[in-house]
Amino acid sequence: QVQFVESGGGLVQAGGSLRLSCAASGSTFSINAIGWYRQAPGKQRQWVAVIYSNGNTDYADSVKGRFTISRDNAKNMGYLQMNSLKPEDTAVYYCKSPDLDYWGQGTQVTVSS
Repeated sequence: QVQFVESGGGLVQAGGSLRLSCAASGSTFSINAIGWYRQAPGKQRQWVAVIYSNGNTDYADSVKGRFTISRDNAKNMGYLQMNSLKPEDTAVYYCKSPDLDYWGQGTQVTVSS
């Protein structure tokens, strides 16, 4: 019903910034929350942030104060502004509605030290 495509990843130096985008298509009227997740090599996928239709947001402790999640419902877009990046932020980042059980291909974020 709904598909999510991530973009905006790349190579950034520690302390730098990056903005990820999440384009939703299909039955976008059914989207309540948009979540960002990440998976580092050899580690399990973990939740990073979520934004609800009412604008409320929540963040994992590891990114709180550094990352900002937002959405533009008119454009069917979600965003993750990543500031003060650390090498431990290196991972493939995914976006999707938390209630869905399928994932896209994600976008690679690499933070060099």
